[in-house]
Amino acid sequence: MAKKVSVFWFRRDLRLEDNVGFRKALEGEHPVLPIFIFDKEILDELPKDDARVSFIFETLQQMRGLLQEKYGADLALFHGTPQAVWENLFENYEIQEVYTNHDYEPYAKQRDEQIEALLNKKRCLFHTFKDQVIFEKSEVVKDDGSPYVVYTPYKNKWKERFNASLLEAHKTAPLFSNLLDEKELPQVSLEEMGFKKSSITVPEYNASPSLISNYEDTRNFPAKENGTSRLGPHLRFGTVSVRQLMKKAIAEKNEVFWNELIWREFFMQILWHFPHTAQRSFRPKYDRIAWRNSETEFEKWKKGETGYALVDAGMRELNATGYMHNRVRMLVASFLCKHLLIDWRWGEAYFAKKLLDYDMSANVGNWQWAAGSGVDAAPYFRIFNPMTQVDKFDKQRAYINKWVPDLQELTYPQKMVDHKMARERCLKIYKEAVA
Repeated sequence: MAKKVSVFWFRRDLRLEDNVGFRKALEGEHPVLPIFIFDKEILDELPKDDARVSFIFETLQQMRGLLQEKYGADLALFHGTPQAVWENLFENYEIQEVYTNHDYEPYAKQRDEQIEALLNKKRCLFHTFKDQVIFEKSEVVKDDGSPYVVYTPYKNKWKERFNASLLEAHKTAPLFSNLLDEKELPQVSLEEMGFKKSSITVPEYNASPSLISNYEDTRNFPAKENGTSRLGPHLRFGTVSVRQLMKKAIAEKNEVFWNELIWREFFMQILWHFPHTAQRSFRPKYDRIAWRNSETEFEKWKKGETGYALVDAGMRELNATGYMHNRVRMLVASFLCKHLLIDWRWGEAYFAKKLLDYDMSANVGNWQWAAGSGVDAAPYFRIFNPMTQVDKFDKQRAYINKWVPDLQELTYPQKMVDHKMARERCLKIYKEAVA
Protein backbone atom coordinates (compact mmCIF):
# COMPACT_ATOMS: atom_id res chain seq x y z
CA MET A 1 0.00 0.00 0.00
CA ALA A 2 1.29 3.50 -0.89
CA LYS A 3 2.60 5.59 2.02
CA LYS A 4 0.73 8.68 3.16
CA VAL A 5 3.17 11.57 2.73
CA SER A 6 3.48 15.31 2.37
CA VAL A 7 5.73 16.59 -0.40
CA PHE A 8 8.01 19.61 -0.22
CA TRP A 9 8.87 20.97 -3.67
CA PHE A 10 12.20 22.82 -3.85
CA ARG A 11 12.44 25.47 -6.60
CA ARG A 12 14.21 28.81 -5.98
CA ASP A 13 15.11 27.90 -2.39
CA LEU A 14 17.99 25.43 -2.59
CA ARG A 15 18.92 25.27 1.07
CA LEU A 16 17.91 23.09 3.98
CA GLU A 17 18.02 25.79 6.66
CA ASP A 18 15.88 28.91 7.15
CA ASN A 19 13.40 27.81 4.50
CA VAL A 20 9.81 28.83 5.27
CA GLY A 21 7.88 26.27 3.21
CA PHE A 22 10.22 23.43 4.18
CA ARG A 23 9.75 24.29 7.85
CA LYS A 24 5.95 24.30 7.44
CA ALA A 25 6.04 20.92 5.70
CA LEU A 26 8.19 19.39 8.45
CA GLU A 27 5.76 20.66 11.08
CA GLY A 28 2.87 18.80 9.40
CA GLU A 29 1.45 15.44 10.42
CA HIS A 30 2.87 13.27 7.61
CA PRO A 31 6.44 12.23 6.73
CA VAL A 32 7.91 14.68 4.19
CA LEU A 33 9.21 13.66 0.78
CA PRO A 34 11.48 16.48 -0.53
CA ILE A 35 11.67 16.76 -4.33
CA PHE A 36 13.22 18.88 -7.08
CA ILE A 37 12.02 18.86 -10.69
CA PHE A 38 14.42 19.66 -13.53
CA ASP A 39 11.71 21.24 -15.65
CA LYS A 40 11.92 20.31 -19.35
CA GLU A 41 9.90 23.41 -20.25
CA ILE A 42 12.86 25.49 -19.02
CA LEU A 43 15.81 23.18 -19.70
CA ASP A 44 14.97 22.48 -23.34
CA GLU A 45 15.73 26.14 -24.15
CA LEU A 46 19.22 26.10 -22.59
CA PRO A 47 22.68 25.25 -23.97
CA LYS A 48 23.82 21.77 -22.93
CA ASP A 49 26.72 23.06 -20.84
CA ASP A 50 24.67 25.72 -19.03
CA ALA A 51 26.53 26.70 -15.86
CA ARG A 52 23.32 27.35 -13.95
CA VAL A 53 22.10 23.78 -14.52
CA SER A 54 25.47 22.47 -13.28
CA PHE A 55 25.22 24.74 -10.23
CA ILE A 56 21.69 23.59 -9.38
CA PHE A 57 22.68 19.94 -9.82
CA GLU A 58 25.79 20.26 -7.64
CA THR A 59 23.89 22.19 -4.95
CA LEU A 60 21.25 19.46 -4.82
CA GLN A 61 23.98 16.82 -4.49
CA GLN A 62 25.43 18.71 -1.51
CA MET A 63 21.97 18.89 0.07
CA ARG A 64 21.47 15.15 -0.52
CA GLY A 65 24.87 14.37 1.01
CA LEU A 66 24.01 16.30 4.16
CA LEU A 67 20.60 14.65 4.50
CA GLN A 68 22.04 11.17 3.98
CA GLU A 69 25.00 11.60 6.28
CA LYS A 70 23.30 13.34 9.21
CA TYR A 71 19.68 12.27 9.02
CA GLY A 72 19.47 9.06 6.97
CA ALA A 73 17.11 10.84 4.56
CA ASP A 74 17.29 11.89 0.89
CA LEU A 75 15.91 14.23 -1.76
CA ALA A 76 14.22 12.93 -4.93
CA LEU A 77 15.29 14.41 -8.27
CA PHE A 78 13.07 14.26 -11.36
CA HIS A 79 13.41 15.38 -14.99
CA GLY A 80 10.29 16.10 -17.01
CA THR A 81 7.37 18.48 -17.22
CA PRO A 82 5.95 19.33 -13.78
CA GLN A 83 2.55 17.96 -14.82
CA ALA A 84 4.00 14.56 -15.80
CA VAL A 85 6.20 14.34 -12.69
CA TRP A 86 3.25 15.05 -10.38
CA GLU A 87 1.07 12.48 -12.16
CA ASN A 88 3.86 9.95 -11.60
CA LEU A 89 4.22 10.87 -7.92
CA PHE A 90 0.53 10.21 -7.30
CA GLU A 91 0.96 6.72 -8.74
CA ASN A 92 3.63 5.93 -6.14
CA TYR A 93 2.55 7.83 -3.03
CA GLU A 94 -0.65 8.70 -1.22
CA ILE A 95 0.09 12.44 -1.18
CA GLN A 96 -1.93 14.32 1.40
CA GLU A 97 -0.43 17.80 1.14
CA VAL A 98 2.09 19.66 -1.02
CA TYR A 99 4.22 22.51 0.31
CA THR A 100 6.35 24.96 -1.65
CA ASN A 101 7.51 28.58 -1.64
CA HIS A 102 6.09 31.33 -3.85
CA ASP A 103 7.60 32.00 -7.25
CA TYR A 104 6.64 35.24 -8.95
CA GLU A 105 7.66 35.04 -12.62
CA PRO A 106 4.95 34.73 -15.30
CA TYR A 107 5.86 31.15 -16.28
CA ALA A 108 6.07 30.08 -12.62
CA LYS A 109 2.65 31.56 -11.83
CA GLN A 110 1.09 29.70 -14.78
CA ARG A 111 2.87 26.44 -13.83
CA ASP A 112 1.68 26.67 -10.22
CA GLU A 113 -1.90 27.30 -11.29
CA GLN A 114 -1.82 24.14 -13.43
CA ILE A 115 -0.31 22.05 -10.64
CA GLU A 116 -2.78 23.41 -8.10
CA ALA A 117 -5.64 22.42 -10.43
CA LEU A 118 -4.19 18.89 -10.67
CA LEU A 119 -3.79 18.66 -6.88
CA ASN A 120 -7.36 19.87 -6.37
CA LYS A 121 -8.59 17.04 -8.59
CA LYS A 122 -6.63 14.61 -6.42
CA ARG A 123 -8.12 16.24 -3.29
CA CYS A 124 -4.64 17.18 -2.17
CA LEU A 125 -3.96 20.46 -0.36
CA PHE A 126 -1.47 22.92 -1.88
CA HIS A 127 0.30 25.28 0.55
CA THR A 128 2.64 28.02 -0.69
CA PHE A 129 4.65 30.51 1.37
CA LYS A 130 6.65 33.71 1.08
CA ASP A 131 10.35 32.91 1.38
CA GLN A 132 12.62 34.63 -1.16
CA VAL A 133 11.68 38.20 -0.23
CA ILE A 134 10.83 40.21 2.86
CA PHE A 135 7.83 41.90 1.19
CA GLU A 136 5.95 40.54 -1.83
CA LYS A 137 3.10 41.25 -4.22
CA SER A 138 0.92 44.01 -2.70
CA GLU A 139 2.54 44.18 0.74
CA VAL A 140 4.26 47.48 -0.05
CA VAL A 141 1.89 49.69 -2.05
CA LYS A 142 0.69 53.29 -2.05
CA ASP A 143 -2.00 54.37 0.38
CA ASP A 144 -4.62 53.94 -2.37
CA GLY A 145 -3.52 50.31 -2.93
CA SER A 146 -1.82 50.91 -6.29
CA PRO A 147 1.75 49.66 -6.86
CA TYR A 148 4.77 51.93 -6.66
CA VAL A 149 6.52 52.51 -9.98
CA VAL A 150 9.30 54.73 -8.62
CA TYR A 151 11.97 53.17 -6.43
CA THR A 152 12.60 55.84 -3.77
CA PRO A 153 9.02 56.09 -2.42
CA TYR A 154 8.80 52.26 -2.58
CA LYS A 155 12.02 52.00 -0.56
CA ASN A 156 10.75 54.52 1.98
CA LYS A 157 7.45 52.65 2.46
CA TRP A 158 9.37 49.33 2.60
CA LYS A 159 11.51 50.65 5.46
CA GLU A 160 8.49 52.13 7.19
CA ARG A 161 6.76 48.72 7.14
CA PHE A 162 9.88 46.79 8.14
CA ASN A 163 10.49 45.38 11.61
CA ALA A 164 13.20 43.05 12.88
CA SER A 165 10.78 40.18 13.60
CA LEU A 166 10.52 39.67 9.81
CA LEU A 167 14.13 38.44 9.86
CA GLU A 168 13.66 35.61 12.34
CA ALA A 169 15.16 32.38 10.97
CA HIS A 170 12.81 29.48 10.19
CA LYS A 171 14.82 26.67 11.75
CA THR A 172 14.34 23.35 10.00
CA ALA A 173 17.08 20.99 11.25
CA PRO A 174 15.35 20.18 14.56
CA LEU A 175 12.49 18.71 12.49
CA PHE A 176 14.51 16.59 10.04
CA SER A 177 13.42 13.43 11.85
CA ASN A 178 10.07 14.05 10.10
CA LEU A 179 11.58 13.41 6.66
CA LEU A 180 10.46 10.30 4.81
CA ASP A 181 12.60 7.33 5.86
CA GLU A 182 13.17 5.91 2.39
CA LYS A 183 16.65 5.21 1.07
CA GLU A 184 16.06 4.63 -2.66
CA LEU A 185 14.47 7.80 -3.98
CA PRO A 186 14.42 8.56 -7.74
CA GLN A 187 17.52 10.35 -9.09
CA VAL A 188 18.70 11.75 -12.40
CA SER A 189 22.15 12.73 -13.65
CA LEU A 190 23.24 15.64 -15.83
CA GLU A 191 23.97 13.18 -18.64
CA GLU A 192 20.52 11.59 -18.45
CA MET A 193 19.04 15.06 -18.90
CA GLY A 194 21.25 15.70 -21.94
CA PHE A 195 23.58 18.12 -20.12
CA LYS A 196 27.27 18.13 -19.28
CA LYS A 197 29.20 19.83 -16.49
CA SER A 198 29.95 23.42 -17.40
CA SER A 199 33.49 24.81 -17.47
CA ILE A 200 32.08 27.96 -15.80
CA THR A 201 31.51 27.74 -12.06
CA VAL A 202 29.37 29.93 -9.84
CA PRO A 203 31.72 31.64 -7.37
CA GLU A 204 31.09 31.65 -3.64
CA TYR A 205 29.41 34.79 -2.42
CA ASN A 206 31.04 37.28 -0.07
CA ALA A 207 28.81 38.88 2.54
CA SER A 208 31.57 39.53 5.05
CA PRO A 209 31.29 42.51 7.43
CA SER A 210 34.20 44.23 5.65
CA LEU A 211 32.61 43.89 2.20
CA ILE A 212 29.28 45.23 3.46
CA SER A 213 30.78 48.11 5.44
CA ASN A 214 32.95 49.21 2.47
CA TYR A 215 30.30 48.49 -0.15
CA GLU A 216 29.65 52.01 -1.43
CA ASP A 217 33.39 52.67 -1.78
CA THR A 218 34.14 49.55 -3.84
CA ARG A 219 31.02 48.56 -5.77
CA ASN A 220 31.43 50.96 -8.72
CA PHE A 221 34.90 49.89 -9.80
CA PRO A 222 34.98 46.75 -11.96
CA ALA A 223 38.73 46.18 -11.52
CA LYS A 224 38.33 45.60 -7.76
CA GLU A 225 38.47 41.81 -7.39
CA ASN A 226 36.37 41.64 -4.23
CA GLY A 227 34.41 44.85 -4.59
CA THR A 228 31.03 43.16 -5.05
CA SER A 229 29.32 40.36 -3.16
CA ARG A 230 28.63 37.93 -6.06
CA LEU A 231 25.35 37.21 -4.30
CA GLY A 232 23.22 37.31 -7.48
CA PRO A 233 23.09 33.59 -8.34
CA HIS A 234 22.79 32.62 -4.67
CA LEU A 235 19.75 34.86 -4.23
CA ARG A 236 18.36 33.67 -7.57
CA PHE A 237 18.51 30.00 -6.59
CA GLY A 238 18.01 30.50 -2.88
CA THR A 239 21.24 28.98 -1.62
CA VAL A 240 21.25 31.82 0.92
CA SER A 241 18.32 33.21 2.90
CA VAL A 242 17.40 36.82 2.17
CA ARG A 243 16.57 37.21 5.86
CA GLN A 244 20.16 36.36 6.79
CA LEU A 245 21.51 38.95 4.32
CA MET A 246 19.14 41.67 5.51
CA LYS A 247 20.30 40.97 9.07
CA LYS A 248 23.92 41.46 8.00
CA ALA A 249 23.16 44.70 6.15
CA ILE A 250 21.39 46.08 9.21
CA ALA A 251 24.09 44.85 11.62
CA GLU A 252 26.74 46.70 9.58
CA LYS A 253 24.44 49.74 9.37
CA ASN A 254 25.07 49.88 5.63
CA GLU A 255 22.20 51.63 3.88
CA VAL A 256 23.65 51.15 0.38
CA PHE A 257 23.87 47.35 0.68
CA TRP A 258 20.42 47.27 2.28
CA ASN A 259 19.00 49.43 -0.52
CA GLU A 260 20.39 47.06 -3.16
CA LEU A 261 18.42 44.20 -1.58
CA ILE A 262 15.32 46.41 -1.63
CA TRP A 263 15.91 47.17 -5.35
CA ARG A 264 15.59 43.43 -5.96
CA GLU A 265 12.17 43.39 -4.27
CA PHE A 266 11.11 46.54 -6.12
CA PHE A 267 11.70 44.88 -9.50
CA MET A 268 10.01 41.67 -8.36
CA GLN A 269 6.81 43.47 -7.39
CA ILE A 270 6.91 45.41 -10.67
CA LEU A 271 6.97 42.14 -12.65
CA TRP A 272 4.21 40.75 -10.43
CA HIS A 273 1.91 43.75 -10.98
CA PHE A 274 2.91 44.34 -14.64
CA PRO A 275 3.75 40.91 -16.14
CA HIS A 276 3.50 42.38 -19.65
CA THR A 277 6.80 44.20 -19.03
CA ALA A 278 8.64 40.92 -19.68
CA GLN A 279 7.80 41.46 -23.36
CA ARG A 280 6.59 45.02 -23.79
CA SER A 281 7.70 48.45 -22.65
CA PHE A 282 6.21 49.68 -19.39
CA ARG A 283 5.73 53.03 -21.13
CA PRO A 284 3.82 51.98 -24.28
CA LYS A 285 5.02 54.89 -26.43
CA TYR A 286 8.55 53.42 -26.26
CA ASP A 287 7.33 50.47 -28.31
CA ARG A 288 7.03 52.98 -31.18
CA ILE A 289 10.82 53.44 -31.40
CA ALA A 290 12.11 52.70 -34.91
CA TRP A 291 14.90 50.35 -33.85
CA ARG A 292 17.61 49.76 -36.45
CA ASN A 293 18.13 46.15 -35.24
CA SER A 294 21.23 45.39 -37.30
CA GLU A 295 22.12 41.69 -36.92
CA THR A 296 25.74 42.45 -37.88
CA GLU A 297 26.12 45.14 -35.24
CA PHE A 298 24.41 42.94 -32.64
CA GLU A 299 26.98 40.19 -33.30
CA LYS A 300 29.85 42.66 -32.79
CA TRP A 301 28.29 43.83 -29.52
CA LYS A 302 27.83 40.23 -28.33
CA LYS A 303 31.46 39.33 -29.06
CA GLY A 304 32.91 42.47 -27.49
CA GLU A 305 34.15 43.86 -30.82
CA THR A 306 32.59 47.34 -30.79
CA GLY A 307 35.90 49.24 -30.63
CA TYR A 308 34.87 50.81 -27.31
CA ALA A 309 37.18 49.24 -24.74
CA LEU A 310 34.93 49.29 -21.66
CA VAL A 311 31.93 47.96 -23.59
CA ASP A 312 34.10 45.20 -25.07
CA ALA A 313 35.63 44.33 -21.69
CA GLY A 314 32.17 43.86 -20.20
CA MET A 315 30.91 41.64 -22.99
CA ARG A 316 34.06 39.53 -22.98
CA GLU A 317 33.85 39.10 -19.22
CA LEU A 318 30.22 38.00 -19.59
CA ASN A 319 31.01 35.48 -22.32
CA ALA A 320 33.95 34.00 -20.41
CA THR A 321 32.55 33.91 -16.87
CA GLY A 322 28.76 34.37 -16.88
CA TYR A 323 29.23 37.55 -14.85
CA MET A 324 29.52 41.25 -15.62
CA HIS A 325 30.12 44.06 -13.17
CA ASN A 326 26.91 46.01 -12.57
CA ARG A 327 28.40 49.40 -13.48
CA VAL A 328 29.53 47.95 -16.82
CA ARG A 329 26.12 46.32 -17.40
CA MET A 330 24.58 49.80 -17.45
CA LEU A 331 27.07 50.97 -20.06
CA VAL A 332 26.78 47.97 -22.42
CA ALA A 333 22.97 48.11 -22.21
CA SER A 334 22.90 51.83 -22.93
CA PHE A 335 25.36 51.33 -25.82
CA LEU A 336 23.17 48.67 -27.44
CA CYS A 337 19.92 50.61 -27.11
CA LYS A 338 21.14 54.17 -27.65
CA HIS A 339 24.32 53.97 -29.78
CA LEU A 340 23.24 51.06 -31.97
CA LEU A 341 19.45 51.53 -31.69
CA ILE A 342 18.93 47.82 -31.12
CA ASP A 343 15.79 46.76 -29.26
CA TRP A 344 16.37 46.27 -25.52
CA ARG A 345 14.61 42.87 -25.78
CA TRP A 346 17.52 41.55 -27.89
CA GLY A 347 19.98 42.48 -25.15
CA GLU A 348 17.71 41.19 -22.40
CA ALA A 349 17.46 37.80 -24.14
CA TYR A 350 21.25 37.59 -24.55
CA PHE A 351 21.82 38.37 -20.88
CA ALA A 352 19.16 35.79 -19.97
CA LYS A 353 21.18 33.18 -21.86
CA LYS A 354 24.56 34.14 -20.37
CA LEU A 355 24.17 35.56 -16.84
CA LEU A 356 24.71 33.22 -13.91
CA ASP A 357 22.56 35.54 -11.82
CA TYR A 358 19.82 35.94 -14.43
CA ASP A 359 16.60 36.90 -12.72
CA MET A 360 13.80 37.97 -15.03
CA SER A 361 12.48 40.83 -12.90
CA ALA A 362 15.88 42.50 -12.41
CA ASN A 363 17.04 41.82 -15.96
CA VAL A 364 13.89 43.21 -17.57
CA GLY A 365 13.82 46.10 -15.09
CA ASN A 366 17.42 47.09 -15.72
CA TRP A 367 17.20 46.76 -19.51
CA GLN A 368 14.05 48.89 -19.60
CA TRP A 369 15.82 51.39 -17.33
CA ALA A 370 18.69 51.60 -19.83
CA ALA A 371 16.32 51.94 -22.78
CA GLY A 372 14.26 54.61 -20.99
CA SER A 373 11.09 52.54 -21.44
CA GLY A 374 10.57 51.19 -17.92
CA VAL A 375 9.47 52.28 -14.48
CA ASP A 376 11.77 54.76 -12.78
CA ALA A 377 13.75 54.81 -16.03
CA ALA A 378 16.71 56.91 -17.07
CA PRO A 379 15.33 59.69 -19.33
CA TYR A 380 15.83 58.89 -23.00
CA PHE A 381 18.25 61.77 -23.48
CA ARG A 382 20.64 60.30 -20.89
CA ILE A 383 23.21 58.55 -23.06
CA PHE A 384 26.36 57.20 -21.44
CA ASN A 385 29.60 58.29 -23.06
CA PRO A 386 31.64 55.05 -23.30
CA MET A 387 34.94 56.99 -23.17
CA THR A 388 34.31 59.20 -20.14
CA GLN A 389 32.94 56.16 -18.29
CA VAL A 390 36.46 54.68 -18.50
CA ASP A 391 37.95 57.73 -16.74
CA LYS A 392 35.29 57.56 -14.04
CA PHE A 393 35.34 53.84 -13.26
CA ASP A 394 38.50 52.26 -14.73
CA LYS A 395 40.98 55.13 -14.67
CA GLN A 396 44.04 52.86 -14.48
CA ARG A 397 42.60 50.65 -17.28
CA ALA A 398 43.11 47.55 -15.08
CA TYR A 399 39.72 46.03 -15.95
CA ILE A 400 40.13 46.87 -19.65
CA ASN A 401 43.67 45.43 -19.76
CA LYS A 402 42.42 42.20 -18.22
CA TRP A 403 39.60 41.62 -20.70
CA VAL A 404 40.85 43.48 -23.80
CA PRO A 405 44.53 42.49 -23.99
CA ASP A 406 44.47 43.18 -27.75
CA LEU A 407 43.58 46.86 -27.26
CA GLN A 408 46.89 48.11 -28.71
CA GLU A 409 47.05 45.46 -31.45
CA LEU A 410 46.35 46.22 -35.09
CA THR A 411 43.68 43.52 -34.97
CA TYR A 412 41.58 45.40 -32.39
CA PRO A 413 38.47 46.72 -34.18
CA GLN A 414 37.89 50.36 -35.01
CA LYS A 415 35.02 52.08 -33.21
CA MET A 416 31.94 50.71 -34.95
CA VAL A 417 30.04 53.98 -34.57
CA ASP A 418 31.01 57.58 -33.83
CA HIS A 419 29.75 58.59 -30.38
CA LYS A 420 28.61 62.11 -31.34
CA MET A 421 26.78 60.93 -34.45
CA ALA A 422 25.17 57.99 -32.58
CA ARG A 423 24.03 60.29 -29.78
CA GLU A 424 22.36 62.73 -32.16
CA ARG A 425 20.76 59.91 -34.17
CA CYS A 426 19.39 58.36 -30.98
CA LEU A 427 17.91 61.61 -29.72
CA LYS A 428 16.20 62.19 -33.07
CA ILE A 429 14.71 58.65 -33.29
CA TYR A 430 13.57 58.63 -29.65
CA LYS A 431 12.07 62.10 -29.89
CA GLU A 432 10.06 61.12 -32.97
CA ALA A 433 8.71 58.05 -31.14
CA VAL A 434 7.85 59.47 -27.75
CA ALA A 435 7.00 63.10 -28.46
